[in-house]
Amino acid sequence: MLDFLVSFFTQYGYIAVFSCLILCGLGVPVPEDITLVSGGVIAGLYPEVNPHIMFAVGIAGVLIGDSTMFLGGRIFGYRIQRIRTFRKILSPRRFSQIQRKFKQYGLGVLFVARFLPGLRSPIFLAAGMSRRIPYHVFILMDGFAAMISVPVWIYLGYFFADNRELLMSYVHDVQSAIYAGLGLVLLVVLAVWLKRKLHSKISKHVK
Repeated sequence: MLDFLVSFFTQYGYIAVFSCLILCGLGVPVPEDITLVSGGVIAGLYPEVNPHIMFAVGIAGVLIGDSTMFLGGRIFGYRIQRIRTFRKILSPRRFSQIQRKFKQYGLGVLFVARFLPGLRSPIFLAAGMSRRIPYHVFILMDGFAAMISVPVWIYLGYFFADNRELLMSYVHDVQSAIYAGLGLVLLVVLAVWLKRKLHSKISKHVK
């Protein structure tokens, strides 16, 4: 996938990276992290491609793709599930599961979703469909997460463009570190939630 995307982006430049990222945001099964890494690679291989511009293109493509999914859910609501493509992305059962996660973990679900390929699109679509989250809150949470993930992938590809084997090794290491970090955060959140719930039950009994 990396070699194909690098070859494709070499031919069509920034616009190809931008378009591919929007498609990623719409649920097309193309790995967003590899897309960003590939954008960084061509910036590292070709002097005419600026890595900082590629970073800006990456941020724009990611946020527009995510916003399209969120706003599609917000504008059309449950009607969007009549469209077969969107029904595959977010079935009624999955929508209920995501809603329960929002009730349990709040807006943190939006932040974490940016780092979860395969779950990102349905979570953003569900957030829009619920119509409980204002767009400015969504873009703030998603943008904050994107400012962490996008530069990591872009500049990783840029600095290791000449050694694809080492690059992919680092990509897997970073992915593992991200999942480990998210797991730790979820454990902390769960521990805090359980502590509050236990404290609430104790307080009721004391009264």
